[in-house]
Amino acid sequence: MTPEAHAAFTAALVSALATDPDVVGAVLLGSSSGLPPLPDAFSDHDFFVVTRPGVQERFRTTLGWLPDAAAIALTFRETAHGVKVLYAGGHLAEFAVFDLDELAVARVNRYRVALDRADVATRMERVRAASSAEASAVPDLGWHAGQFLTALVVGTGRDARGERLSGHVFLRCHALRHLLVLLHARLPHDAAARLDNLDPHRRFELVRPDLGHELEAALRQPAPAAAKALLDIAVRELPELLPSPARAAVGLVLAGDLRSTI
Repeated sequence: MTPEAHAAFTAALVSALATDPDVVGAVLLGSSSGLPPLPDAFSDHDFFVVTRPGVQERFRTTLGWLPDAAAIALTFRETAHGVKVLYAGGHLAEFAVFDLDELAVARVNRYRVALDRADVATRMERVRAASSAEASAVPDLGWHAGQFLTALVVGTGRDARGERLSGHVFLRCHALRHLLVLLHARLPHDAAARLDNLDPHRRFELVRPDLGHELEAALRQPAPAAAKALLDIAVRELPELLPSPARAAVGLVLAGDLRSTI
């Protein structure tokens, strides 16, 4: 979807919601908010619909109010409040429907209130403040370091046992996520501010392109080599967070000198 088509979809969405008296607000999220980074060819639509109490379910189950509803190829309930919609042309819309009080369960960073017939803007500012407070809490670096190291052990062991899919998840998902949290904590404030504070995987390559490319190259290798490459990066970038005895123990597992019993 081109940026122009993305903007047209947004305009049609807000216009349709504005005609429904049960709708008291519309909140555009992420790239749809108009805040940078702006939509590109790969952007989907993320938004909240805020309704009068008691009518939320109508908007989750009857989707004729969406733009181009006849072109919907797939829809399913993702959460208690949220729905995903895939269009025949490949465009994805992800939205949640709340009444004013239910907005408190949401978490956001970039957003724009596009329709406000109640105190939606005030409620969203509270949501943003709560989200920011949670995201800015100092992570337990020792816990993340331990989770990273043990994920390498488990992932390598599972792969060696023949449970390659499980090993893949531990190395390329769990270990990576904990390592990224640790790396974020070492970034200068101005660099860290450019990242997505709700997802440690988002936009890391834009802030540390050299390290982002190195991590990607590591993840493309077979499991044992990927685990060793991730450990080498962590030892180089975060030496004070990885105790020598623990590093040595993990190194033995990755070298095949110990057989994981996990």
